[in-house]
Amino acid sequence: MSTDAVPTPLPPQARPVLRVLIVEDSELDARVLVNLLRHGGWQVVSRRVDSETSLRAALGAEPWDLVLSDHNLPGFSSTEALKVLQSTGLDLPFLIVSADIDDEVAVGAMKAGAHDFLIKGKLARLVPAVQRELRDVATRVARRAAEASIRESELRYRSVWENSTDAVLLVDTEDRIRFANPAVKRMFGWDPGELAGKKLDVLEPVGASGPTPWSEWNVGSRLLETRARRAEGGEVSVEVARTEMRMGEQQWRVAFVRDITDRLRAEAEIRRSREELAAAREIQLRLFPQFAPVVPGYELAGRSVAAEAAGGDYYDFLALPGGAVGLVMADVSGHGVGSALLMAEARAYLRLLARDAGDPGLLLGAANRALAEDLGRERYITMFLGRLQPESRRLAFSNAGHPAALVIDASGRVKHRLRRTGAPLGRSPNEPHPNGPDVALEAGDLVLVVTDGVDEATDAKATECFGMERAAEVVRRHASLPAAEIVAALCDAVRQFCLPETPADDVTVMVLKVRAE
Repeated sequence: MSTDAVPTPLPPQARPVLRVLIVEDSELDARVLVNLLRHGGWQVVSRRVDSETSLRAALGAEPWDLVLSDHNLPGFSSTEALKVLQSTGLDLPFLIVSADIDDEVAVGAMKAGAHDFLIKGKLARLVPAVQRELRDVATRVARRAAEASIRESELRYRSVWENSTDAVLLVDTEDRIRFANPAVKRMFGWDPGELAGKKLDVLEPVGASGPTPWSEWNVGSRLLETRARRAEGGEVSVEVARTEMRMGEQQWRVAFVRDITDRLRAEAEIRRSREELAAAREIQLRLFPQFAPVVPGYELAGRSVAAEAAGGDYYDFLALPGGAVGLVMADVSGHGVGSALLMAEARAYLRLLARDAGDPGLLLGAANRALAEDLGRERYITMFLGRLQPESRRLAFSNAGHPAALVIDASGRVKHRLRRTGAPLGRSPNEPHPNGPDVALEAGDLVLVVTDGVDEATDAKATECFGMERAAEVVRRHASLPAAEIVAALCDAVRQFCLPETPADDVTVMVLKVRAE
């Protein structure tokens, strides 16, 4: 005796609903079909029609899952019924169930679009046939939904790609271009339609050495820089990003191509500028004095802290006739090698002229005449030149458009501001550069000379300048220290003031300290 369990039939309310439209002139035959389907496991909702008019009305009135049709009806046939169904565009299984249809007519009906035919009285295949056709129609519906989704995706991708400023190439697995967006015209010189259908290697430069993404899809990284051939034979520098995607059953390769000509040009300019600034900085560093002169009764110190962009700051100590010492602080307009070379030229002229002349105004006037032609109209030099007479403690000066130097006494009071006495060098070859009034120095005095990198340094918000009053305060706080340490303290104070940024200009400081007797 078998012990296999017999499946318990589902209750009627749990069975799937099957909506069946029956084209049949016999009420009894229609009931037989419905009963067979119910025994097959469905809740059957049915309607019987027997004419073209009633069939059309039923198809338009409510949804159906299946059409079962007799072949011969009074004034109507399964062939005509199939045509009515097809005219609606509905995708429904259409099964012919008839007692009197010959094989030739049945085959013709199948060719016309009927899904199966069965013989009345031999309906054992009815339920399996309906199950099969319902599965097939579900598959067709799913396929159409997938195809619609793919078409929607393609349209969405195309909409994005059509408006992209980068070139977009859709390539099949045979490396043939199937789509190119409008940006290819600007980048490669081909109309999109001209590229479509061509092999991808049409973009490979002539004489390319080694594999490229145009000849070998998987070469290198997914993002790389290379060259591409233009339609007229030239080349363009590009960045190529490659990916793969599936749309439906088709695997595609997509290349996003960006013209990097401007970027490479900018990078080359940046490299050139950096090299130029490095050369300018090297020139500038070689021109600063390695040591401050030793002058009994005095301390001298100077320092220049470079900004990222090499400027034209310059300071020097000159040996002047009669044992005098020259204090030079200058700033050449602009940045780079040009400014550094002008600074070198100014230094050379001053050192040469200082052998025979010690008067600050005469020295600046002679240097101005010598430099005016080379400076032209676009550049100029601001310069402070002081002459210290150590024995008499007298300081003479001339100031060609430079920030005022400060003389601070032992109490911290600014007792003199050595302001501008003439225009910057280079404005006019005949510009006079008179001396300012001599300053009598006393024990404990400090002379502070800076470039505008100190005075005009700004805070991080660019709302406040460091200014000379703040510089004087730093000097007061460190007045007891050696001159070199005072210079270092002021340079550090400017740096701290600019944080988190760095100073935009060179910070150059010189201090002359008169020792106490």
